[in-house]
Amino acid sequence: MGPGSRRGDAAMSATGMASTHGIAWGRRLVIALPYLWLLLFFAAPFLIVAAISLGENTPDTVPPVTLTGSGKTYVQLFADALYPAAYLNSLRIAAIATLATLLIGYPMAYAIARAPAGWRGPLLMAVILPFWTSFLIRIYAWMGILSENGLLNQFLRGSGLVADPGTILGTEWAIYLGIAYAYLPFMVLPLYAVLEKLDVSLLEAAADLGARPWRAFLTVTLPLSLPGIVGGCLLVFIPAVGEFVIPDLLGGTETLMIGKVLWDEFFSNSDWPMASAVAMAMLVVLVIPIVLFQRARAREMARG
Repeated sequence: MGPGSRRGDAAMSATGMASTHGIAWGRRLVIALPYLWLLLFFAAPFLIVAAISLGENTPDTVPPVTLTGSGKTYVQLFADALYPAAYLNSLRIAAIATLATLLIGYPMAYAIARAPAGWRGPLLMAVILPFWTSFLIRIYAWMGILSENGLLNQFLRGSGLVADPGTILGTEWAIYLGIAYAYLPFMVLPLYAVLEKLDVSLLEAAADLGARPWRAFLTVTLPLSLPGIVGGCLLVFIPAVGEFVIPDLLGGTETLMIGKVLWDEFFSNSDWPMASAVAMAMLVVLVIPIVLFQRARAREMARG
């Protein structure tokens, strides 16, 4: 092998190494961009809120907080009965609304998954279609429907079904209805993704073995759809706990939820440390179900 051939091989090797090095740097850059996004828009605001929650309220300064690191706000948070009551009430309302959304969304997702292939796209579009309208406008529309002289009461009076139906607006029933309506697509879509992949031959095998349709549903369909149920419930429950717009507009002033408490602390009382402490405690409350779900999934994968 001559010197020219060796120089050519060396040049090709150097070119290959440079190309590999460039690809590696390109991959690192692609991976770094999501981490940079999380750092700027999640980690940094989280640290700022955490620092403010450890400060003291100073209404005469701008901003109205002094970073002391004392943590007195957390002592007040657990000492005042208002805040634990707001958390418990938020968890209760969110759990009931999530259950109602599941009971409504599961049959819808099942029907779409079992519909002919040509109908699934339009049916899914009908589920997603409300997202094309402003969330606030949709909640205002429900105010008009549920008010004393709204469309619902006019229908009940006009049909003669109920002489004096009263009003649902301003009650917890209106909050349940609003959350179930607003977050229904978040329940239907994960359930549909799981049910659409369900092997129909399993149901046929269950029928061949003598299982009635309801028995086949309980023993085959329901267990296989649990990932979609858990995912949909988390997508509804987590934002419902901190919901502010629906309780404020549909629930009235007497409804106690942590989202409204946080709003009042920040905007009405201008107590930034307490509002930040409420937000941090709410974040911990919301992280718990996610951690439990991840551990359950990890144990399931380990058994598998």
